[in-house]
Amino acid sequence: MSQGKQEEKFKPADLVRVEAAALTALAARLEGPMAADFDRAVGMLLRCGESHGRVVVTGMGKSGTVAQKIAATLSSTGTPAIFLHPAEAVHGDLGVLLAGDVVLALSASGETEEILRLLAVLKRKGDGLISMTCNSASTLAAASDVALDCHVEREACGLNLAPTASTTTMLALGDALAIAVSMRKGFRAEDFAELHPGGKLGKRLARVSELMHTGDALPVVAPTTRMTDVIYEMSSKKLGITTVQENGTLAGVISDGDLRRLLEHEGGAALSRTAGEAMNPRPQTIGASELAARALAILEERKITSLVVVDSTGRVEGVLHLHDLWGVELI
Repeated sequence: MSQGKQEEKFKPADLVRVEAAALTALAARLEGPMAADFDRAVGMLLRCGESHGRVVVTGMGKSGTVAQKIAATLSSTGTPAIFLHPAEAVHGDLGVLLAGDVVLALSASGETEEILRLLAVLKRKGDGLISMTCNSASTLAAASDVALDCHVEREACGLNLAPTASTTTMLALGDALAIAVSMRKGFRAEDFAELHPGGKLGKRLARVSELMHTGDALPVVAPTTRMTDVIYEMSSKKLGITTVQENGTLAGVISDGDLRRLLEHEGGAALSRTAGEAMNPRPQTIGASELAARALAILEERKITSLVVVDSTGRVEGVLHLHDLWGVELI
């Protein structure tokens, strides 16, 4: 068949449907015949973590690429994992494998030569071997403590050769393992935040204490402060708000909006007032240990631009402005 005719018959949507069908079949196995094996694999990974071991993920070729992603997902969800290249392993990299580690080996055929050459050592040095393979009768599956079935009816490529549907099911199964283990461990958003301090995700999961204004950047006036001095403090600190404090305890706040409404209502007479007379005595506050995404949700719900950060006794610890949360998304 000419290349032109092949291109005419190729429909990207059909490729996606083949992969979707493979995932649907995998989901059915996880709810049926493979449920017990999957649960055993989760138990092995949990025990591995409890004994301070790691998950050593290995695979060759496209399976190796998927293995690297699975190792990264495990690590980012609280299960320490590393990738071991099977070809490099026989040249000394097996030294990374320690007692207490569990090996997760990926091979579509279950007969990958580079992995089979490692089986004896893996079984001797590691505390368990879990495999993902499309051939449950393979050498790798037979040698495994738990063999997870990734078989597909066909690959998504027109020639039924290029690893496509099979690698998709491996990737999904690896994600399922990682998330199941993290949920069984009680992995929280706070734990996730500690492992993702950088970029947009890190800011979304940052603590209020990491973003708030403190010290000399914190606008502070006393209840007896005249409005002319209140305006100066608000202008110099550039947060659109000032806290009103008595001996470090929050008495209220004055915002740009409060000041504008006061001037509109009283005109120049408003400047003779004190902060205590003009303040909002019941401002919205938040704790320093709250997540940034929670602070953003409050600001959006209340349609305000700043939050005062206080401790359990009402002492002021900082001010958080909407601008400090740019790049943060709601959870």
